[in-house]
Amino acid sequence: MTDMNKLMSLNGAIAAFRFTDQGELEEHLIASGSDINEDALDLLAHVCQANLSIATMQARGWEKVSGQGGFYPIEGFTVIGLEWSAVAQGNYGVVLKNEGADYQTAFNLLGGGGAS
Repeated sequence: MTDMNKLMSLNGAIAAFRFTDQGELEEHLIASGSDINEDALDLLAHVCQANLSIATMQARGWEKVSGQGGFYPIEGFTVIGLEWSAVAQGNYGVVLKNEGADYQTAFNLLGGGGAS
C-alpha cells in the first residue's frame, strides 16, 4: 500500500490522493499554504482514472493490431501543467510543483518501490 505521507515528503509535493476505480476521491492530503483544494483533487482523480483507462485500452489495442508487445500493462502516467504536475499509478496520485520535481522518485514511491 502506498504511504501518502511519504508522497507528501517528495520535493515540491503539494498534494497526495487516493481514488477509486471509478475515479472518486477517497483520501487526500494537501500541503498547508497550497492553492489546490479538495474540489480540484476530485476532478484530478477523475482525470487520472480516465487517462489510465484510455491508455490501457490503447496499449492493449495497439499490441493486438501491431503484433508488438511491451505497451501493456500501463504502469502510470504524468500530466504536466504550467506550474505543477500530477503523477498517477494504480489508485494513487501526487501533485508536484514542476520546479525541482523528481518524477522518477514519485513513480517509484507510487509503484511500491519504497512507499510501503
